[in-house]
Amino acid sequence: MDWRRLLLPGLAVLLAFLVLVSLGLWQLERRISKTIQIAAIADRAAAAPTPLPRQEGWAKAAQRSDEFRRVSVRVAFIPGREARVYAGAGGGLREDVKGPGYFAFAPARRPDGATVVVNRGYVAHLNPDASLRPIAVPDGAIEIVGSIRFPERPSWFIPSYSDRQDLWFVRDHRAMAAHYGWGEVAPFYIEQESPRPPGGVPQPGPLTVRLRNDHFGYAMTWFGLAAVLLVSFGFWVRSRRRELSASPRRSH
Repeated sequence: MDWRRLLLPGLAVLLAFLVLVSLGLWQLERRISKTIQIAAIADRAAAAPTPLPRQEGWAKAAQRSDEFRRVSVRVAFIPGREARVYAGAGGGLREDVKGPGYFAFAPARRPDGATVVVNRGYVAHLNPDASLRPIAVPDGAIEIVGSIRFPERPSWFIPSYSDRQDLWFVRDHRAMAAHYGWGEVAPFYIEQESPRPPGGVPQPGPLTVRLRNDHFGYAMTWFGLAAVLLVSFGFWVRSRRRELSASPRRSH
């Protein structure tokens, strides 16, 4: 058998094999990084709340280091400026949310005049896209406890907002602020967990953080594809040898 005929196919298989193995190793690295990230987020979510930094420190807030950090802040809600967010948008963090409904987002001012957006909680409603009046906000300033969250990115498949329904499907508080004229707001919003308002509506609550870490399975998939590639190439080489051995030799 002329082994030179296997040079180009062999090089192509070797290149593909190295790419597949590299992808597997990359997924293992991602798994380590994700494990560290999940542990850090779990620590933040379980820690006691700390005072929300003043406006001067908001620029330093980052999703990687501050997402799900529990904070306390004194605010006065601005009445009549509520935004409704479909309860299924970015769900999975509230175990007490069952059935159709929406989350009530509202702007609130700190004593220093800075504005933060607060997800006041869940409102159960069979028709969350109905035209509803805003829910009354507390009179005066109150101390709230909640978790720092950062805005979601719009999806190609889900609209951010329905103007006809006045209902949001993506938790992007900055887009809400621009739409409703809330003015300049913090780069993050707060998921309120307490206190519960009189009557229990809207319903605030603590978040249950669950982040998927499937990178080990992805790594095994890439390594498996690399192994299948080598085995397939071995069978192909073996079949070529048999074909060439069985073919009649040319007479000289």
